[in-house]
Amino acid sequence: MYRYDDFDDRLVHERVAQFRDQTRRFLAGELSEDEFRPLRLQNGLYIQKYAPMLRISIPYGVLSTLQLRALARIGRKYDRAYGHFTTRQNIQFNWPKLEDVPDILAELADVEMHGIQTSGNCVRNITSDHFAGVAGDEIVDPRPYAELIRQWAALNPEFAYLPRKFKIAVHASTSDRAATLVHDIGLTLVRNDAGELGFRVMVGGGLGRTPIVGHVIREFLPRAEILNYLDAILRAYNRFGRRDNKWKARIKILVKERTPEVFARDVEEEWKHLTDGPATVPDEEFERLASHFVPPPYEAFPGDDATFRSAVADNRAFENWVKRNVFPHKVPGYSIVTLSLKKTGIPPGDATRWMRSPISPITTRSASSRSRTSRT
Repeated sequence: MYRYDDFDDRLVHERVAQFRDQTRRFLAGELSEDEFRPLRLQNGLYIQKYAPMLRISIPYGVLSTLQLRALARIGRKYDRAYGHFTTRQNIQFNWPKLEDVPDILAELADVEMHGIQTSGNCVRNITSDHFAGVAGDEIVDPRPYAELIRQWAALNPEFAYLPRKFKIAVHASTSDRAATLVHDIGLTLVRNDAGELGFRVMVGGGLGRTPIVGHVIREFLPRAEILNYLDAILRAYNRFGRRDNKWKARIKILVKERTPEVFARDVEEEWKHLTDGPATVPDEEFERLASHFVPPPYEAFPGDDATFRSAVADNRAFENWVKRNVFPHKVPGYSIVTLSLKKTGIPPGDATRWMRSPISPITTRSASSRSRTSRT
């Protein structure tokens, strides 16, 4: 999984210090509710009817065991001993005290986590395939690309006050487990006929009260241009998107009204001014980001296990479970196994017991899908 460098670490800790002072001023009456609202939303904090709710980012769905234990500790210490995993690879605590939130964020920062831009009209958490990095059908690990976009979007003032919230997903497999077609922007890593790596770009998808499937606006975008092209999409959205009606402010409504063909031309026109600009990503930057994702020390195992095959053959229930929960791993001798966090009688996504895995990292799948993934 991605490991923070000194800059990452300093940024999240300084953000905590800023929010601690902002919270102090609000509780002391020095900031009004209207002044405090954008500050708390940019740090993942909602004020709801009965209690605050804190949403914490899990970029592209990957958690280390250290982070998982920290979340369990926070749940016991500051909440009601459970957390809620969300559809887009976040976790929410629904009962923290407002005055405790800076302390929660400080404990998160110590394990390389935060709540930055998990709320408000901004670019939200960048999600990916929950099997990313180990999937047997991926052409490349999509996590460094998701991390590139996360770093580009985080605290970017151009994307902090959009017409509405904005969601981006990235995947690189033959199966779209990231559900890119129902995101504001869906990115699929592909290779062209020359073997060059790039992106198929989709826009205008979404769920909610008006479910819409996204549209492909570019079949192949060179990977070096990804940030320039995303910038062009968001500029077109900022330029033409509605701000007078929150129910019609999502990009899916804009694309539908302008038509995908017209919106694609809008984006291409903006991109003309950005191509080969300062945000063009050199190969060295992709290599640097990839170096932050160090695989665990895999042991060498045979690709076949007679005991496992026998257990499957002798137990129909186990055979059915294997069919639905065991998937090919890119490393011989390993498999990807999904484990449900949904206990009968418990709402989907609520986790009251915390899984342990002998291997770091583990990954979380969207809560509403009723599954989580542990790499074993």
